Amino acid sequence: MSNLLLMNKRILLDASPILYNRPFSAAALGEDWEWFNSEWRCQGDLLIGRNENPTAGALLLKQGFPGDVLLQFRARNVLPSAHDIDAMWNCTWDEPKGSRTAYVLGIQGWYEGKIGFEKAPENRLAAMAPCPWFAPGREILVQVGSIAGHCFVFVDGLLRIEMLDPDPIDSARHNRVGVEAFQSMYAIRDFTLRRIVWEERPQKYAAEF
Repeated sequence: MSNLLLMNKRILLDASPILYNRPFSAAALGEDWEWFNSEWRCQGDLLIGRNENPTAGALLLKQGFPGDVLLQFRARNVLPSAHDIDAMWNCTWDEPKGSRTAYVLGIQGWYEGKIGFEKAPENRLAAMAPCPWFAPGREILVQVGSIAGHCFVFVDGLLRIEMLDPDPIDSARHNRVGVEAFQSMYAIRDFTLRRIVWEERPQKYAAEF
């Protein structure tokens, strides 16, 4: 898919430069990533994340990436775990509190099988919707990110939800990206991070009567 269509925006995926796409390996995990409140290990081309506790279990790239970014990866639950394939960006980790400032994506989360976003740490801005299409154990393609606070997520090429933040996180200060396990276990592969290139897409209704 060369374009991703949002409300009034078109993401030019092929023109969006790749910032990071090193395959998962023990060396890459140790050199490029760090993790908190969770366990992560490589198994072939997969990275397996595990967190038994109802807390944010983060895996974050050590390098920061300011600006508008898009995370793309393939993931599936490791059964019997059946929920919470999560990601975050525009992130700063607060080690003393074990929490973060970030936009947080949840898939099959919020206890009742929903997809959506939270703006951490306050979580007063959030958007969620049911995701009856989710099947535990089936691999999905996730494309998620934001443009100046316009958050979006595509799963298997379909736009699932958007959220507009009137007070966007300052990505010059909060610029780490990664994934999260919340009382869940899942496998991830083919992680790619891009700088978003986009253009305006004016929209209006055609006359119907």
